[in-house]
Amino acid sequence: MEAVLFIGLQASGKSSYYKERFFTSHVRISLDLLKTRHREKRLLAMCLETNQPFVVDNTNPMLADRGRYLKDAKEAGFTVVGYYFQSRIADCLERNQHRPNPVPVVALLATSGKLVLPSYSEGFDTLKYVQLTSTGFVVEEWTDEV
Repeated sequence: MEAVLFIGLQASGKSSYYKERFFTSHVRISLDLLKTRHREKRLLAMCLETNQPFVVDNTNPMLADRGRYLKDAKEAGFTVVGYYFQSRIADCLERNQHRPNPVPVVALLATSGKLVLPSYSEGFDTLKYVQLTSTGFVVEEWTDEV
């Protein structure tokens, strides 16, 4: 049973990566889709109760944001994998302009100001570093020098 947490700014490639890598195997838990924390919590509980692999496709910039999922997933016996998406503000602002529904710039900047790099000390079993390049996604093992 696998729980995946995405970490990164808006327009860093998280949802596109989900569609490319996890669409056929993991339920997508996303506030953009579910609209409320109550719905998100219910879907998360269902995944945990039924041992359904899932991806939390949110920005998850702070330890507290990630902690709510990590705690529940670990208690349910899930392996937790974190994917940190390279979050250069200039790149994300550029990609954001080309989205069908761009995020307000102020929201992207606010998330950038709160973004804390993940660490194994949070409870992750595995951490990955994802870069969106002109030829697609490049995934590497996590190093503290990201």
